[in-house]
Amino acid sequence: MFLTHRKRALVGATAVAVLAVLTACSGGGDGGGSTDAQDADPATCGPSGAITVLTWRTDLVEDGTFDEYVSTFKEKYPEITDVTIQGITDYEGEVKTRMSTDDYGDVLAIPGSVKPDQYAQFFEPLGDQAELEKTYRWLNDKSFEGKSYGIPVVGNVQGLVYNKKVWEDAGITEFPATTEEFLEDLQTLKDANPDIAPLYTNYKDGWPVGAWEFYRGGISADPDYVNQMATWDNPWAEGRDHEVIDGLLYDVTAAKLIEDDPTTTNWEQSKQMLGTGEIGVMFLGSWAIPQMQAAAEAAGASADDIGYMPFPAQVDGKFHATAGGDYNLGINVNSKNKCASRAWIDWFNHDSGFSEAQVGLSPLIDGTVPAALESFVAEAELITMNPAPEGKESLFSDIDTASEIVLTAPDYRKKIIDDARSGARTKEQVFEDLNTAWAKGRASVDAG
Repeated sequence: MFLTHRKRALVGATAVAVLAVLTACSGGGDGGGSTDAQDADPATCGPSGAITVLTWRTDLVEDGTFDEYVSTFKEKYPEITDVTIQGITDYEGEVKTRMSTDDYGDVLAIPGSVKPDQYAQFFEPLGDQAELEKTYRWLNDKSFEGKSYGIPVVGNVQGLVYNKKVWEDAGITEFPATTEEFLEDLQTLKDANPDIAPLYTNYKDGWPVGAWEFYRGGISADPDYVNQMATWDNPWAEGRDHEVIDGLLYDVTAAKLIEDDPTTTNWEQSKQMLGTGEIGVMFLGSWAIPQMQAAAEAAGASADDIGYMPFPAQVDGKFHATAGGDYNLGINVNSKNKCASRAWIDWFNHDSGFSEAQVGLSPLIDGTVPAALESFVAEAELITMNPAPEGKESLFSDIDTASEIVLTAPDYRKKIIDDARSGARTKEQVFEDLNTAWAKGRASVDAG
């Protein structure tokens, strides 16, 4: 699953504590209302009544977009009396807390901390994975033992959002093919304009730093990378994806090619700064493109200045990028209106136009590629990560938790930035410590 504009990653001890809470809670588990979600065909079950929908997209709640969604949805299903949209800023944190009760809406995005073997405790199965895969892509993320519990609302590809004018004005006309070339290009940007932040980490907000995790698999062009990582004691060995990702983060920081003071970054401000040429590039999924374009226009710049490039690494002379679903919509197992809830999920994916508006890939197999990604897709071969082997669906997350690294947590890579700025640890020491922690996590899981 890929990150969008939200506070989404957990920090070490918090993640462990929340997982313990989720494990202890059954979340009801008796199926709630009289209709199972997997059997709730809106064409036959007659959607009616009221539902509550939780969303992380507070911006779309505030600007009225969700009001339009609700209005159009109710036109199709006039027996639906009310759809309450609850926008949640700290989506991961608040929803996980609410999941210790039965009150976590009817339809919601499945939090990233819920383990595969916990899906049935909290969410209704939406159908057989094999059957749903005839219509939808990227179901692996929220499926378990042949059942799918969530359907992604949009697909993201992992690349770098950048200001084309800034790069062109500095004389850079080709995408860097290696991390070494990328570092040279960032230095060129800095030399051309000393006031620019060649790369902006958004360190203070935290969650954007976690976005660096999801280039794994694309660097090596290996759809089994995550499954392989669960068998290694040294994922930060030279040349492996995590060594490349974290090595680049360390190097750009040590070379002072990021913002002057990472502790004072501002996410909303950074969007305009990219558009006005005060930032060269940021590591974010394709979901960020429309937000950056809108911010550029709001600041009096051109949306056409916003571009998207692949991670600076190639295999056999070709860029690769992982593609996968963003947040997946699921149905609360305790919902008393699973028919209307399923109708919302189906309508949202087929009729709302959400994926197109977000300049993302459609979750539908026959969906189109948005214009803003056409050139990127022409440059980079897209890779969908393979699911975990049967019976090992939770292995990777179990190791990650036991290692206390928590790969998607901000603190993990914020520490790398801290070490690179201060020189407290060399890059080699960082990797040695990470390999040691990961190996201990694997040993702990195997022993358990």
